[in-house]
Amino acid sequence: MNRREFIKKSIQAAAAAGAYTMLPASKLFGAVPDGKTPPHLVAVKNSTPAKMYAAALSAMGGISQFVRRGQTVVVKPNIGWDVTPELGGNTNPQLVEAVVKSCVDAGAKKVYVFDHTCDNWKKTYKTSGIEDAAKKAGALVVSAASEADYINVKVPGGKTLKETKVHKLAAESDVFINVPVLKNHGSSGLTIAMKNLMGIVWNRWSWHATGLHQCIADFAAYRKPDLNIVDCYRVMKANGPRGVSKEDVVLMKTLIMSKDMVAADAASAKIAGADPEDIEYIKLADAKGIGTMNLDSINIRRITL
Repeated sequence: MNRREFIKKSIQAAAAAGAYTMLPASKLFGAVPDGKTPPHLVAVKNSTPAKMYAAALSAMGGISQFVRRGQTVVVKPNIGWDVTPELGGNTNPQLVEAVVKSCVDAGAKKVYVFDHTCDNWKKTYKTSGIEDAAKKAGALVVSAASEADYINVKVPGGKTLKETKVHKLAAESDVFINVPVLKNHGSSGLTIAMKNLMGIVWNRWSWHATGLHQCIADFAAYRKPDLNIVDCYRVMKANGPRGVSKEDVVLMKTLIMSKDMVAADAASAKIAGADPEDIEYIKLADAKGIGTMNLDSINIRRITL
């Protein structure tokens, strides 16, 4: 085993154990915005999820850049687990509410919120706080627990994953907004934007058997979200993806926004103290040209509230 392989395996082992050193977003990224070009990625810190979302969205040019009047929108949080927000296992409900409200205010005809949950969907939607928050903002919160709601699709350029079943709302919506939470994951090291897309797939358990990282990278080419908003407010650093204790959670008060899933995942990985190159699906997606993991090459706007 050479030195690089040793380092890689050591970091992967640390990831599985949740042994990340959490770093402030202000120290992570090297590119400097020129003040003219719209940012490729926005990193906001030190406020509430809703206020950080508003600041990031403004820096990206506003919701009108993504949602137009009369369109159908899917807002896809992580709602996988029957746990309260304090455990960091699901997307922060305050963020989901803010995203939905902005879409409704933009004149969206319908805004759907759903996830193919791991725990019982009714309990998960309720306990997470997301169902109530999304409905309050005007969303239609729907189940993703029936195979009848999924359609067969081809995955373009898939190396391992060549076809799968995708929820018809995600496949057919005008706008798809991805709102994952950054957290530890026992199988993939981290779950962020690309892995959150497993929640629109019916037969995702087969991905673990056939090569999880490659399937995540393959599926990322199916439909790139129009916008990715990563919740790094409470970051679970161990015992993911479900979460066990508040002791596993670090209050980071950070949000990442980008149209580029790979860049969003790379930036979020750094916030979690991981090298993006050592999260295999990020590296594979970068190699496939789905986005860029080279944060020094892109225009990044940093905002401290």
